[in-house]
Amino acid sequence: MTDSPAVPAAAPATASPWPVRAAVFAAATVGIVGCVVGYLLLAAPGSWTGGARPLQWTAREFAITHGAGQLTRDGLALTATDASGTVVVSFSTTFRSRDYPVIAWDVTGIPEGVEAALLWHSDYQPARVSARQLTVEAGHIAPALVAGERDWIGHVSGLALVLRGSFSNPIVVHAVTAKPQTPAQVLADRGNEWLAFEPWNGASINNVVGGADAQDLPLPLLLAAMAGSAILIYAGLARWKPRLLGPSLAAVSAAFFLGAWFLLDLRWQWNLLRQVEITRAQYAGKSWRERHLAAEDGPLFAFIEKVRAKLPPPPARVFMAADVHYFRDRGAYHLYPYNVYFDPWRNTLPPPSALRAGDYLVVYQRKGVQYDAAERHLRWDGLTPVNADLLLFDAGAALFRIE
Repeated sequence: MTDSPAVPAAAPATASPWPVRAAVFAAATVGIVGCVVGYLLLAAPGSWTGGARPLQWTAREFAITHGAGQLTRDGLALTATDASGTVVVSFSTTFRSRDYPVIAWDVTGIPEGVEAALLWHSDYQPARVSARQLTVEAGHIAPALVAGERDWIGHVSGLALVLRGSFSNPIVVHAVTAKPQTPAQVLADRGNEWLAFEPWNGASINNVVGGADAQDLPLPLLLAAMAGSAILIYAGLARWKPRLLGPSLAAVSAAFFLGAWFLLDLRWQWNLLRQVEITRAQYAGKSWRERHLAAEDGPLFAFIEKVRAKLPPPPARVFMAADVHYFRDRGAYHLYPYNVYFDPWRNTLPPPSALRAGDYLVVYQRKGVQYDAAERHLRWDGLTPVNADLLLFDAGAALFRIE
């Protein structure tokens, strides 16, 4: 008896990748479109077909009715309040309120503690001035949805911005825009916020926010919502067709997550390229001293150069004082290798008893320091005066030698 020839085993069937690809495309499309449409339903109360065009007024059209300020190249700089601690900026308008549900003020430099409000009057009640509180975020004023306000009716004939509170540095009003808040305009605003250039700052070594300082919808949040929605949709499809789509669920979920991360990284790389060009224009081809003068603390560096010319050779005790901690830190850095004393955390100076003859005090934009040239008395923060010579005086800065 002879053995019959062995029948070769059939090769396992290979699953087609097309169902997975089709499911990925469908999940991504529905997730992206669903998130965008859902956001627009909440954020775009204006007409979805047609609609008015945005109206904008610049600083040249504004008038200060309370407080003080001046027109600059950057905008209307508000420098002081009136006796009641209020600044009012107003201008005349003429538009239908129903066409413009959002009023957006472009204002920078609003410190903490300053409150903002929008005033308007219309032909609906000509003798009445209506008001709405505004939200201040990161030194800016958030766009105000006024469509739901009781008195936002008729033709608006005047708008005004009210700021209440104390401030030391100027608050700059650049412009104000009446927005129809159509879907196209909302998408354009979000795109401008996401792609706005974000220059390097003291926190950039740790993180980059990604666009404008104040955003209605941060791009990371939107991409996370899109990726999460797409993953949930694909998971639902995999549950419906587990044999076709189930084995790829983990890989597809990771792909959606990495795709969102890649888009954020592209935005960061684009910001980096623009920052590189700005840095090159600021520092390229300059000497060591010229680069220091071109840096953000260039005026401080120039003053410290004058200070060092007045100081004896190291070692000598030098006290660095400034209201801003950045200037205290940088001033001390530029003064090394002298024995520099400064408080990196608080705006304090040592008590007069801690100073001795031959010490030096460097003051840079520091309030509360008084000097009587006739008596040669130096006093700070209302403490006991000490005898001192004024060796150098510059705009908002001085060098003293303790006697």
